[in-house]
Amino acid sequence: MKLPDFPWDALAPYKQRASEHPEGIVDLSIGTPVDATPEIMQAALNGSSNAPGYPTTIGTAELRDAMRGWLSKRLKISDATDQNKIDVLPTIGSKELVGWLPTFLEAKRVIIPEVAYPTYAVGALVAGAEVIPVSLDPDSWPEVDSNDLVWINSPSNPTGQVSSPELLRKIISWSRTRGVTLASDECYLDFGWDVDPQSILSVADGDYTGLLSVHSLSKSSNAAGYRAAFIAGDPKIIGKIRELRKHLGMMLPLPIQHAMTAALNDRDHVTGQRERYSARRELLKSALQHAGFQIDHSEAGLYLWVTRGNDCWADVAWMAELGILATPGIFYGELGAKHLRVALTSTDAHIASAAKRLIESKAN
Repeated sequence: MKLPDFPWDALAPYKQRASEHPEGIVDLSIGTPVDATPEIMQAALNGSSNAPGYPTTIGTAELRDAMRGWLSKRLKISDATDQNKIDVLPTIGSKELVGWLPTFLEAKRVIIPEVAYPTYAVGALVAGAEVIPVSLDPDSWPEVDSNDLVWINSPSNPTGQVSSPELLRKIISWSRTRGVTLASDECYLDFGWDVDPQSILSVADGDYTGLLSVHSLSKSSNAAGYRAAFIAGDPKIIGKIRELRKHLGMMLPLPIQHAMTAALNDRDHVTGQRERYSARRELLKSALQHAGFQIDHSEAGLYLWVTRGNDCWADVAWMAELGILATPGIFYGELGAKHLRVALTSTDAHIASAAKRLIESKAN
């Protein structure tokens, strides 16, 4: 199996250059949270640290109730407790699920967004499947059959673009007509700024056949180190995934299950985190525009998708001279070759420092 090189390794010389800045590096290249994990999660984790036995793949009863409760309250799904209509399953973070889903479903072809996080394509390659990048409009998609998989991502990483409810319904219809599994990565759903992102489950009119939605606590709960995520949707598909995960020992550690339960039952910490990211976004957005960058899409998520019309590597180098490390858009596909992805996941002080450097660069 031949996999592509890990893209971020190519940033090493630019990181070194940015690190030489007299005020230090501001790393905005990786969306890893820096704010404290909520106390309720830490307390739940500490309180369950004595865990001598094996956890269950399906999760504790309390966790399953919390996942369904989240679907009911957050996504307004009235039948979230109906196990015959919708199922839930915890995963060890969302990235491993994205990487393994084509293998679990024995997909032959995998449709992915043409501008997308690299793991969608890597997961298809691991499964020996054909990778088919497409635009957002299903009218332009190639024909597939029931052995195939469609990935969508709204809000998008890296672009922050949000698919409208009308487009989501169109994609659901297209997928069902062909009997193909539709998986929607919705890990940034809580971070809509200019629009209110919707889940495919919220617009499915109570029929979840062929649908999977993926949700993560990494960003919304500052818990990337916990590897806590879950999928929800078609009970038949989730049942197949669950059986495979049971055989493979893919179990979320019990203390993490307790922490995840606490987080899903609380919305206050998510609201507080949204406010922090919103302030950082406004500051960085204004500074980037002052420095001559155009902000494209970016109506949701934790990144700004920006361009000055240059080759992305030229702008990565320019930013590195300011001590700022950004991600070249080419990492996400050829259509990103003139963009940068700039993360909001840094401290208030670092975001303020980056903004100051960007504004001063224009003055100079």
